[in-house]
Amino acid sequence: MKTLNKIGLIGGLLISSMIYAADKKTEMSFSATEVVPGLYVLMGVNGFAGGNIGLSIGEDGVVLIDDAMPATLEIMQNAIKSVTKQPIDFLVNTHVHGDHTGNNDTIGRSGTRIVAHENLRHHMVTKGIETSKGKVPAPKAALPVITFSHSMNFHLNGNDAHIFHVANAHTDGDAVIHFKNLNVIHTGDILFNKMFPFIDLNSGGSVDGYIAAQKKILSISNDKTIIIPGHGNLATQKDLEMSISMLEDSKKIISQLIKQGKNEDEVVKLNPLAEYQQWHWGFITTEKMTRQMYKGLVAAGKPSH
Repeated sequence: MKTLNKIGLIGGLLISSMIYAADKKTEMSFSATEVVPGLYVLMGVNGFAGGNIGLSIGEDGVVLIDDAMPATLEIMQNAIKSVTKQPIDFLVNTHVHGDHTGNNDTIGRSGTRIVAHENLRHHMVTKGIETSKGKVPAPKAALPVITFSHSMNFHLNGNDAHIFHVANAHTDGDAVIHFKNLNVIHTGDILFNKMFPFIDLNSGGSVDGYIAAQKKILSISNDKTIIIPGHGNLATQKDLEMSISMLEDSKKIISQLIKQGKNEDEVVKLNPLAEYQQWHWGFITTEKMTRQMYKGLVAAGKPSH
């Protein structure tokens, strides 16, 4: 797929400046799949459309989880309209990156109430948002109007949705949504299914926090749980266990090399994560995974002053 040379960065994550496809003959779109009655997942097809989107529809209204990128607004809206004509009542942002919050302004201006962790709003207010023209102040409509510090609950459409914060994981403002009675969990970017994760150290993420967050999700799942990851196909408890195992082993391997006094480039040259090459993908290569793991572990080992 020859698309990665046309992408930029928003919030430290892959973002596209244009709608692109896996090849010039196939247009990118979002698929809309009903995971359980009334709860859908929207996933990009034939290109990078942004993070996986959740959509709860019922007699109490519509709840959207994340909203992709400005470049994919139209195809996201078409996918939503394919399953409901109702307006969006609430939008939950799982974290601040632009491929999950990129259409906040448009959706917020329509009257939708945006919900997120308080750190996400603080990030937008103090640091602005990334656009194709660079960083700009966040428009008022793009900001969450309902925030929480630890957790909150939605009781809509016959579902009990528990939204909770996992600290210093992918970022410092991550939210996970657990539809308790449906046994479905939307992880945001706490899970990249069968792919190396992006741990945004510059936005408050950490290696230990990321692993702890996955273990928290594991603790509320079972072998029947449907997991909607931030990126990748729908996952199971077993997929999550595999990710935790990979991360813990990677941490152990690189920690040992750090203890031996090796610097970052020396560690990369050894290719210590070669056995996990199958987790490599366009944005987080094996080398980048090694480097972010090294940086994160070294930073965590430094004494605070």
